[in-house]
Amino acid sequence: MVFWTAGVAGLAVAYLLGSLPTGYLAGRLLRGIDIREHGSRSIGATNVLRTLGKWPALVVLLTDVLKGVGAVVFAGWFSSWIYTVPSVTPPAAPDPQTFLPWAVSLAGLAALLGHSRPVWLNFAGGKSAATGLGVLLAMSWPVGLGAAAVFAAVLAVFRIVSLGSMLAALAAIAIVFGLEHPLPYRLLVAAGGLTVIALHRANIQRLLAGMEPRLGQRSPDPKS
Repeated sequence: MVFWTAGVAGLAVAYLLGSLPTGYLAGRLLRGIDIREHGSRSIGATNVLRTLGKWPALVVLLTDVLKGVGAVVFAGWFSSWIYTVPSVTPPAAPDPQTFLPWAVSLAGLAALLGHSRPVWLNFAGGKSAATGLGVLLAMSWPVGLGAAAVFAAVLAVFRIVSLGSMLAALAAIAIVFGLEHPLPYRLLVAAGGLTVIALHRANIQRLLAGMEPRLGQRSPDPKS
């Protein structure tokens, strides 16, 4: 019982890491504003760029990526530590080699959930693309770098952040299934990638209508 309780506590930590509303905090600290009332009303780095400028946006982007990295690194360390404490780990506990990939994957998913549904902002957050990239880089750097490369290429050609984020999510799914990875990692990337795309559904509608703003432009839809 203590073993599984500790596991749930580890997931809670991953969720809380992901839920840190960096874009919202940047607006409050730098200008005393609620960034959800400006630009696209998102707390992501793209809206921070539109509202606060490039340097705050860069800090928010890097911090959001590090949230995903931190959640996965913590899960790996915490899961390994649990098995060093006999009073916590019962004899019937899963094999560490089997348990670790599942723990890391669930922690990554918890971080994505924390970013998109932060408890601090009434469960209304960002689209989890940057945090998802951090999860990928910490979990499997080839998948993370592949997704980042696709995002960078799409952004360079089309200058549309949402399109780059969604195509990067699809690329991550393709790469993780094309390489040798544990089943939990594949399931995480598939679930996380589809979640990121689903969170961009308003952007998809604007893309189809030819109204999605390019990088640096003001969003025509304040409800995005």
